[in-house]
Amino acid sequence: MNYLRPSIVLLLFLTLATGLIYPLVVTGLAHLFFPQQAYGSLITVHNKVIGSALIGQTFNQAGYFSGRPSATGTEPYNPLSSGASNLAGSNPLLKQRISNDIQRLQLANPDAKIPVPAELVLASASGLDPHISPQSAYFQVPRIASIRHFSPEQVRQLIKLHTQTPLSILGEPVVNVLELNVALDNATQAGQ
Repeated sequence: MNYLRPSIVLLLFLTLATGLIYPLVVTGLAHLFFPQQAYGSLITVHNKVIGSALIGQTFNQAGYFSGRPSATGTEPYNPLSSGASNLAGSNPLLKQRISNDIQRLQLANPDAKIPVPAELVLASASGLDPHISPQSAYFQVPRIASIRHFSPEQVRQLIKLHTQTPLSILGEPVVNVLELNVALDNATQAGQ
C-alpha cells in the first residue's frame, strides 16, 4: 500500500501534465506565435479556403501549372493514404505509367524547349508534395504563356517571384504550385 498510493498520484499527475497541460500550452503558443502554420498553412482567395501550402493538388486545366503526380491511390493528394506507390523501377506498371505521363506532358507542352523533367512523372515519397523545381515550372512556360496570353518572360518572372530558396545547403529551390497558380490567376485578373 505504501507504493500504490504514490504510484497512482504520479500516474495521475503525469497524465494530466503530459496529456492535457503540455498539449494545451504548446497549441496555445503555436496559435499565438505561428497562427498561419498552426491552422495548416491554408491559402484563401476571396475569403474562401482553396487549399494548403503543405499539400499538393491536381490541376487538370491547361492554363495552370501542374505538379508532381500523387501516389496516394484512387484519390490524388489524399493525406489519409500518404505514401509511395512501392512499385520497383523495373515494374512494368510503373514504366507504362511513366511512359504515358511523358507522352501526355509532351502533347500538352509541344513548345517546351527542354525534356520532360523527371519530377513531373515521378511521385514524391509521401505522394503529397506541393512543390516542383523551377526547371519543372519553366518546362510549362510556353503552354501557360500561350493560354493566358502572357509573354513567356512574364510567366518566368512569376516563377522567379515564387521560387523559394532554402538557406545554405539545406535543399534545392522549389516552387509551390498552388501559390504559383494563385499568382497566375491574380496576374490574369489584373491584366483584364
